[in-house]
Order: sequence, then C-alpha cells, then structure tokens
Amino acid sequence: MNEHLKYAKHEVVSLKDHPQFNEFWVRDRIVDDPSILGLGSELYVKDVERAQPKGGRLDLLLIDSDTDRRYEVEIMLGKVDESHIIRTIEYWDIERKRYPQYDHCAVLVAEEITSRFLNVIGLFNSVIPMIAIQCTPIKIGDQILLQFTKVLDEIERGEDDEDDDFEEAAADRSYWEKRGSKPSLMVADSCLSLLREIDPSISLSYRRQYIGLTVNGAVNNFVAFKAKKQFLRVEAKTREDKEGWLSRLEEAGLVTFPGAPQRKRVVFRIEQKDIQTHHDLLKQIFTVCYKNNKE
Repeated sequence: MNEHLKYAKHEVVSLKDHPQFNEFWVRDRIVDDPSILGLGSELYVKDVERAQPKGGRLDLLLIDSDTDRRYEVEIMLGKVDESHIIRTIEYWDIERKRYPQYDHCAVLVAEEITSRFLNVIGLFNSVIPMIAIQCTPIKIGDQILLQFTKVLDEIERGEDDEDDDFEEAAADRSYWEKRGSKPSLMVADSCLSLLREIDPSISLSYRRQYIGLTVNGAVNNFVAFKAKKQFLRVEAKTREDKEGWLSRLEEAGLVTFPGAPQRKRVVFRIEQKDIQTHHDLLKQIFTVCYKNNKE
C-alpha cells in the first residue's frame, strides 16, 4: 500500500497562558486515552481530581489492568517547579500508605522539565519509583496535538540471584487473600499440585512480597507467585533461554511480562482455566526451573 505523505510545517506552542487549552483540557485528553502517556496500553482511569486526606487533589489515578499497578499522576503547564515535584511525591506517598497491597509509581507530567529539576527528580528516583514525562503541544495548521516523552524513566531494580532465597518477612494465606483474592490463591494451589508432580516435597511459603516455595523444608524459590485480584502472577527462574520461553508462552496465548533483559525470571500471568489448558507447558517450565535451581 503506497502512502502519499506530505510535509506539514509545525509549531511548538505553550499552553500555560493559552485562552482555550488549559491543564484541565490536557487532563481530559489523558482520561480519553491513558495510553498516550506511554505507560502501557492496559491503563484505565480509577479517579480524577482525587481528594487527599490532608487537603489537595491528585490529578489522576491510573491503574494497569494487567498488573494492578497504580500511577499517581500530577499535571502542570509551563516549567516544572519545586512545589509540583513535592506534591507528586506527597500524593504518591499518601496513596501507597492507604493501599499498601498495590505497587505504586509517581508520575509528573509537565510542559517543560529543565535539566536542573531533571537532576533533582533523578535523585528522588533512586529511592522512589518515579517517572517524569514532558508534554509538548504541537500546532499543525488548525489542529493541535500532544506529544508525551519520557525524560526520566523509573529505575528498574536489579535482581540479585544471591538474594533469591532470602527470608522476607513472613505472611500467611489470609494476608494474600486480602492483597490478591481467594480465586487467585486457588490458582496457586493448583500450581502447587502441578509442582508436586515434579517433587512431592514442595510446599508454598507465604512471604509479604511473594509466595515462594520450600523443597524438603528448605527455601528454594525457583518459582514465585504474586496473587492479584484477577489472576496469579508467576515468576519462573529458568536461568536460560528466557526469550524462548516467553515466545512459547505467548504462542500458547498466555500474557507475559518481559521485564529487564538482565532478569533471569520468566514472568507471566495465569488463571484457573490455564492450569488444565496449559498443563503440559506449565509443567515443562516448572521442571526446567526445578532442575536448574536444584540445591
């Protein structure tokens, strides 16, 4: 198909003092289509102008339907300033304390993020999951478009294989039923039954950050689980051929989470129906993980 594209001269404009387009207009464009921020295609709007306990309102609360992750989004026009950076972090902190069962990420959207404040945000980013997005309004003829560019992405925490079997704070089944759901815990039970086809001594070990495994009573998290509201997240430490396993799972119709290239875990999601439908494939990947991480 031949496309006859024509060059169109554009003009970068500012919305800070624009008589027609303001911060609420930008917010509404994001509400119409949250994916324009570049944070994923499965985002949906949980709340707009969300009232905070100590005063103030969070511009947007977005949720990733695949991972249940929450994004606390603050929007400003013009150059970013100290108050908006602090406000973004404050709202993120309030939300994560109110709802600790979810992962949270602070997101600051501004028309202009200078190098000075980019460095400041970068310092916070080393300890706070934070993303900075520059919104560039572009005028083409009688139309205007918004270009969103990540100028600072969240730091991906590395995975230290030596810490895989570190004993995180203990939890119990009821903790995960509240953090996730009873149906997703039943999926974990089904996975345990499948794992016991490989080694009958395997048991689930409930920790606050994940549901791990023990083999003959010893910690061995060659597979770990995280119960979500609608599904079970599986993290399988294959140690090799990560891309190959991701491809096989995707071809089978399962949703995968590629993650950072250096991570050796294959991460994907399953529901109860997948246990029977993909029994052989799941057993294969669990067996590989078991053999490659055998003590």
